[in-house]
Amino acid sequence: MRKALRWLLALTVLIGTVSTAGAATAVEPEATGTTATTDTDIKDRLLSVPGMSLVQEKPYTGYRFFVLNYTQPVDHRHPSKGTFQQRITVLHKDVSRPTVFYTGGYNVSTNPSRREPTQIVDGNQVSMEYRFFTPSRPDPADWSKLDIWQAASDQHRIFKALKSVYTKNWVSTGGSKGGMTATYYERFYPRDMDGVIAYVAPNDVVNNEDSAYDRFFQKVGTKECRDRLNAVQREALVRREPLEKKYEAVAAENGYTFHTIGSLDRAYEAVVLDYVWGFWQYSLLSDCDSIPANAAAATDDEIWNSVDTISGFSFYTDQGLEPYTPYYYQAGTQLGAPTIRFPHIEKQYVRYGYQPPRNFVPRSIPMKFQPSAMRDVDSWVRHNARHMLFVYGQNDPWGAERFRLGNGAKDSYVLTAPGLNHGANVAGLVADEKALATARILQWAGVAPATVRANPSAAKPLAKFDAKLDTRDVEREPALRP
Repeated sequence: MRKALRWLLALTVLIGTVSTAGAATAVEPEATGTTATTDTDIKDRLLSVPGMSLVQEKPYTGYRFFVLNYTQPVDHRHPSKGTFQQRITVLHKDVSRPTVFYTGGYNVSTNPSRREPTQIVDGNQVSMEYRFFTPSRPDPADWSKLDIWQAASDQHRIFKALKSVYTKNWVSTGGSKGGMTATYYERFYPRDMDGVIAYVAPNDVVNNEDSAYDRFFQKVGTKECRDRLNAVQREALVRREPLEKKYEAVAAENGYTFHTIGSLDRAYEAVVLDYVWGFWQYSLLSDCDSIPANAAAATDDEIWNSVDTISGFSFYTDQGLEPYTPYYYQAGTQLGAPTIRFPHIEKQYVRYGYQPPRNFVPRSIPMKFQPSAMRDVDSWVRHNARHMLFVYGQNDPWGAERFRLGNGAKDSYVLTAPGLNHGANVAGLVADEKALATARILQWAGVAPATVRANPSAAKPLAKFDAKLDTRDVEREPALRP
C-alpha cells in the first residue's frame, strides 16, 4: 500500500504538469489567507440571477454570507407544472477563487460554516438544502418528484445560474447522504464539476443483500467493546416491560405519539436495535469506557440512559420522524436501507427486527422501491468516475457498503481514515493519503501552488483553520440514517 501511494504521489506530479500546461491561467499563487477581496456588488450580482431572492445576510469576518431562496421547478421534466422555493446559502470569499458546492442531503444551515474542501482551496461555498426538506418543499407536495435525478437537476440549475458569477473551477462535496448526493449529481451531470469529494457515502447496490454489515459488526473495534455494547442492547430488550413503562411516562410528559411507526412497542425496539450501530457511527473506540461494563448488574436507569444517549428515545415518535420523512421516503424508493442480524440476542426478545423505511413514512404517502437506481449509479462510478475522491472511516458502519472503483475510473480514489467514524475526513487520513487527497483537491479546483505541483507531498490547505467556521465534528443525525 505504501509503495502504491508513493507511486500515486509521484504520478500526480505528471498529471499536474499535463493538466496545467494548457490552463496555466487557472492556477492560483500560494495561499491567499482569509481576507476577502471587496466585491461591493456581489449581493446585486447574486440577486440579478433570475429566480434568486434574499432571505438574510449575516456578517462574518473575511466573507459575506447570504441566505437565499431560488425558484426551482417541482418537476424538471415539466418545468411549467409548478415551482417551489429552494433554500441555498452562499459563503462569498472572492469571485477570483474556486467554488465548493456543498449539500448535506438534508436541511441547510443558515449560519456561516466552511466545509473541509472549502478550507483546502480557500474558496467560496454554495450550500443547497435538499428538496422536500422544509422549507424547501413544494406545496402541495407531490412525493413522486422526490428522486435522485430531480435533486441532481436542482444542483445543475443552481450551478448554471451561479457559474456566471463564480467563473473559476467548481468542486462538489457532501458528507453521508450529502456524499451520496454529490455522487448522484456527478452521475447525471458529469460535465458540471471539476472534482467531487464525497465523505462517508453509503452505496447500497442490492437492497436485500446486507451481509457486509454483519461482517463489519463482527470485527469492528475490540471484542471487549463489542461485548459491552451487545450486552447493553440485549439487556434493554430483556427489561422491555419496566423500560417501556418509563418510555410511556416520558411520552406522556412530552406529548409524543406513535401513529407513523404504529406503537410505542415498535418504537422502543427500533431505538434499542439502533444502539450498537449508533455507537460506532458517532463514537470512537476510546468512548467504550462510557458503556456499562456489566449490563446484567446495571440499574434500569443506567441501561435507559446509555441507550437514550446513543440512540435517542424521542426519535421514532411522530414528532421525531416528521422532519426526516423525505429521507425515509428516498430510502424506501431508491436509496435502500440496511438490515442486520443480532446473533447475540435470543429470538424471543426481538419482535420486529430492523424495520423497513415504509414504517417511518406516513401511509398517506405512496412508496414503491426502484431496485435499478443504485445499480445504475454504482455501475457508472465504477466505469466512469473522473476526479472523484471517496473518504470513509474505518469504524463507521455505513462504510461497510461503499463506492468502489473499476478499471474505467480515472484520477479517482477511495481512502479510509484509520479509527475514525462517520465524521471521517481528509485531515484524518494517514500522512501519504492526506497529502495525495489534498493535492488532488487543489489540482481539481485549479489552485494547486507551484510547490504542490512539483511535490504533491507538500500539499496542505490554503486557508488557516478557523475553529468557529470550519465544521469538523461528525454531523450527528438521530437514529439509523446516513
